[in-house]
Amino acid sequence: MNSVYNFIVKPFKERYNNVLQIGEKELIINTSIEDHKFVSKKAIVVSVPIAYKTEIKPGDEVVIHHNVFRRWYDMRGVEKNSSLYFKDDEYFCTVDQVYLYKRDGEYKPNLDYCFVKPVINKDEFSIDKEKPLTGVVKYTNKRLLSLGVKKDDLITFSPYSEFEFLIDDQRLYCMKSNDIVINHGHKEDQEEYNPSWANSG
Repeated sequence: MNSVYNFIVKPFKERYNNVLQIGEKELIINTSIEDHKFVSKKAIVVSVPIAYKTEIKPGDEVVIHHNVFRRWYDMRGVEKNSSLYFKDDEYFCTVDQVYLYKRDGEYKPNLDYCFVKPVINKDEFSIDKEKPLTGVVKYTNKRLLSLGVKKDDLITFSPYSEFEFLIDDQRLYCMKSNDIVINHGHKEDQEEYNPSWANSG
């Protein structure tokens, strides 16, 4: 079954990432269904929309918007599925809610999205661990490549344009191509910043 305009997806494992594995023990890190940070953003594509041409195929692993699987409480306190719930364990997902897809073991951005890894702030007078509005490109796209923005290039991005994701134990920022305002090229002296909690699982 195919939707006309939407992907149909199902959770990669669970809808929420509430448990952290530490050695042989499990630590419960969240008990609220409303906290978006713990909603799983990994999904498996069940079917693709018939109205669009896409490189994404059924069976692909994708990174999606947190609201697809997120549950909520109505005014009476009754737990509800998101408005994108379809049936069983399947959900609709709009084209612009898919940020990455996995092909041949490697993530590729969908549409105009890209992913940037923050870098360590070397300003000794600052209390910020990462350099503001600066990062290294980890997943680029065709438009950025045509503009000369390649993987591992140091870039500056516009304020409030970044959204945090945890992908393969790496904390990355998702943004659109237009959010990158300066390309500094490849800089060997930049150290990428990944907080310890990102790879504690």
